[in-house]
Amino acid sequence: MQKMAIETRGLTRRFGTQLAVNDLNLQAPEAGVYGFLGPNGAGKTTTIRMLLGLIRPNAGEVRLFGEPLAGNHQSLMRRVGALVEMPSLYPHLTGLENLEVTRRLLGARRELIDRALDIVKLAADAHRRVREYSLGMRQRLGLALALLNNPQLLILDEPANGLDPAGIHEMRDLIRRLPVEFGITVFLSSHLLSEVEQIANHIGIVHQGRLLFQGTLAELQAQRQDHLTIGVKQPDQALRCLTEAGWRAHKREDGWLTVAAATTSDAAAEINSLLVTQRLEVFHIALTQASLEDIFLTLTNGKIATQITERKAA
Repeated sequence: MQKMAIETRGLTRRFGTQLAVNDLNLQAPEAGVYGFLGPNGAGKTTTIRMLLGLIRPNAGEVRLFGEPLAGNHQSLMRRVGALVEMPSLYPHLTGLENLEVTRRLLGARRELIDRALDIVKLAADAHRRVREYSLGMRQRLGLALALLNNPQLLILDEPANGLDPAGIHEMRDLIRRLPVEFGITVFLSSHLLSEVEQIANHIGIVHQGRLLFQGTLAELQAQRQDHLTIGVKQPDQALRCLTEAGWRAHKREDGWLTVAAATTSDAAAEINSLLVTQRLEVFHIALTQASLEDIFLTLTNGKIATQITERKAA
């Protein structure tokens, strides 16, 4: 049975009358990258703060490495590193000096500074003042700070936020290396599926505090459904015709029709023949496959309830 670095059971948090996190059941396996996805305001940061023990849930529990966080906070946090929002750095100090300040506070070994600098590829810039660092370099230094206690679990809140394409690429490569080369489990939040799908092997999608999907990237990809996109000059008449014939047809806002079909090549010929027989003018018919971005938007907009997959922990 696969071990979990993070498990939550019924995790719930309210702020006054606002339900920020609602009965959340997460399962993040060890030695992998778990992408925690959702639009801004979905409850991601609140969840992360509960995972770190910074705020308490109103209901439910957090378990790290199989142990409850409540009652074991101090011992468990020794095994966890975190970067929440922008790192807090001293710009007048060098990168090395920033790490030394944190090392002394943690009581960590001196050689862990060199290890952290090597991991984030900042050894060559360690003696430069942080005010001279690019935003991407500052973010990597923040990661180095989070790695100083040699953690087994690294929790990151929007680590690519505000970075330029080069900085995003550097951050992506770094996160991808951590489980493979160092055995570190990474739990990262983001609102960008296009970024997460390149590095995560497990994904959770949250919206309005509720978990809409949890599973592997392959399981999310399996939710893609092929459909036919049809352009016809009489869309309302064509929609009635297709519906009466038993097809699952829908009219888009732009007037085009979409039809779900198991075997799209055969369906295209049948539908075209049906519409032409009814003297409807078809000018376009083509196979379309939903992208992962389409699935993400569909889930978070709540348009297709049957696509929602919620796995509750036993």
